[in-house]
Amino acid sequence: MALWVAAVLGTIHAAWSAYWAFGGRVLLDTVGGWAVAAVEERPLLALGGLLAVAVAKLLAAWIPLLAETGRIPGRRVWRGCAWVGGPFLIIYGAVNASAAVAILAGWVETENYDRPGLIGHAFVWDPLFAVWGVALTIALVATRRT
Repeated sequence: MALWVAAVLGTIHAAWSAYWAFGGRVLLDTVGGWAVAAVEERPLLALGGLLAVAVAKLLAAWIPLLAETGRIPGRRVWRGCAWVGGPFLIIYGAVNASAAVAILAGWVETENYDRPGLIGHAFVWDPLFAVWGVALTIALVATRRT
């Protein structure tokens, strides 16, 4: 079950990247002002970059599930990759979300910051990365063979 949760969470992340790649703008500012500028100033480059990100997220979301269910070969290799990816997602998401919260709360002082971007990283994108990593890591532990 946790592998399915991880796959769905990763797919949600990937879907937003694909949506932005094809011109969607809802919540784009919550990624950061740099993302809005990139899409407006270099739309073809943004399209390629965001599509690459979407594909990478989809692969990271579904390969562990497909390998575990025997739909693709190389279960041991993919599990090894997932053992790196799961904890990485947890740490990456937790550290970035915590840093964004600290800046928004005024615990860390900075002169100029991107409020919509920090809100997105504090409460949407980075917590989603962390929960995806938790689900993946729980799944890896639960499906371990002795």
